Amino acid sequence: MAGRTTLPKVDVVCVGVGWAGGIMAAELAKAGLSVVGLERGGPRGVEDFAHGHDELRYAVDRELMQNVASETWTLRHDVNDRALPIRRLGSFAPAYGVGGSGVSWAGQTWRFNPRDFEIRSRTIARYGAGAIPADMTIQDWGITYDDLEPYYDKFEYMAGISGKAGNIKGTKVPGGNPFEGPRSRDFPLPPLIESYAGSVFREAAAKVGYKPFPGPAGALSKPYTNPDGMSRPGCTYCGFTGHFGCHIGAKSDPTLTVIPTAQKTGRFELRTNAQVIEILHDGGRATGVRYYDASGAVRDQPADVVVLTAFTLNNCRLLLLSKMGKPYDPATGEGVIGRNYCYQSDGAGAMAYFKDKDFKPYMVACGSAIAIDDLNGDNFDHTGLGFIGGGLIKVGSNPTTPINAVLAPPGTPTWGLEWKKAIRKHYAHSLIIGAQGESPAYRGHYLSLDPNYRDAYGLPLVRITFDWEPNERKMVAYLGEKLKEIATAMNPDSFVAGGVLAEHYDGNSYQSTHNTGGVIMGADPRTSAVNNYLQMWDFPNTFVVGASAFPQNAGYNPTGTVGALAYRAVDGVLRYRKNPGPLA
Repeated sequence: MAGRTTLPKVDVVCVGVGWAGGIMAAELAKAGLSVVGLERGGPRGVEDFAHGHDELRYAVDRELMQNVASETWTLRHDVNDRALPIRRLGSFAPAYGVGGSGVSWAGQTWRFNPRDFEIRSRTIARYGAGAIPADMTIQDWGITYDDLEPYYDKFEYMAGISGKAGNIKGTKVPGGNPFEGPRSRDFPLPPLIESYAGSVFREAAAKVGYKPFPGPAGALSKPYTNPDGMSRPGCTYCGFTGHFGCHIGAKSDPTLTVIPTAQKTGRFELRTNAQVIEILHDGGRATGVRYYDASGAVRDQPADVVVLTAFTLNNCRLLLLSKMGKPYDPATGEGVIGRNYCYQSDGAGAMAYFKDKDFKPYMVACGSAIAIDDLNGDNFDHTGLGFIGGGLIKVGSNPTTPINAVLAPPGTPTWGLEWKKAIRKHYAHSLIIGAQGESPAYRGHYLSLDPNYRDAYGLPLVRITFDWEPNERKMVAYLGEKLKEIATAMNPDSFVAGGVLAEHYDGNSYQSTHNTGGVIMGADPRTSAVNNYLQMWDFPNTFVVGASAFPQNAGYNPTGTVGALAYRAVDGVLRYRKNPGPLA
């Protein structure tokens, strides 16, 4: 390639510098390794958001997100369909720039349930193999909750997570989540201040028989200094949460924690506007990466260890472009790269109106929520229901901003005098109950390279094959009925509630950026791409870190689990450095 420059070799190169890349860089640099982090976007930090309450700029125009004009994805619902490009950000909105989605996320920081890591074996043990649909490809992770718990703890104390433990070393703690796995200790910070809407939900949920608790949040309930000496102020409850950067630094953010920690070592170099196009490899071993720099010049960065720490879809795409690992084939069920793409089944919800209650919805903290876990995962008996799985139900950090949060009931005109009357009536007097359902894996849901569409560099786009299945439709309908019970117990003046998934998965309206799978972990190289240290089976010096490792998605936000897996992958890299070769 003309004009290519080969740079001096380093110990580790990380592709993507968000939560996963920042954690890897900080810990490996502290351990004495030289690390280069390549980020396709530009630098950013708190100083960029001093006047950051610009909803049109950040929440509507999505300034912090990937530009789909230069790189996007294609979507189809079935292998017999032709995939078409996603021309504007809709269902999900991955970030672009230093810190990744850790800058713009909504701050909800959950641990997955112990059952989620052993979903197949536990489902069979409780309900029999017949409870799993024939085309559902859920599998155990090759790791248990107990294995991952110390890494969850490390992430929470580094990031400064506010919450209330419900289970410390097997002892249930009143006021916390009674369904969570055992923790080694409580959260580093107490819960955020409970909102009025949350208190109304709490009372009603308890009345129906559920066990409400404050959700864990990536926002500081009071000033905090983490174990690396990074200090940040407490949250001001400004109401600008997801899609925004925090203007004071109270939101848990890699640009305020792990990235500066890495830079302080003097052994980490951050390169921005670096678009990685290929992993270089030879004989079952990665030798480095190739990228375009900000000027458009081609650079080769040699490294002893290559770590992919980008967004889920981009981790998978880079492996497919680099011809590393066997691409998944849904016709035969063979191959691992692209396998088990999942999302989140968010079709249930409720909106309740109270003419005499003023919820002051503009006063919200990032990640703030009152939640119930009674209907999530396998926390309830599924016998005879015709589906497996469930979802997290909460009232919390819904949009409260003046453009996107003008609440009005279904059927309200979308503009004009009647619309203005409706939002004036409902905005301060309504609350939203959300249900976030899990997304099981299926044989026909996967990622591949699109044969027809390419990006600005002439490289094939990722093609997503995904749709809703009968199991999720039944699950969402069930959750919708339970939401009706809770809404009724609130005794509102009116409410709407239910659970229905669209005829097909719709990529146009935002749901979450909780895309998972494609480079999944497991105990068997025939059905997984990486082992439980996120090391590739067939390229031992390559680690793929992120939600791309999830074999299926649970009913929780993924960030806490991504952080925990990143800390475990650090241990894997250090073990590999001492004794190069497969770790499992």
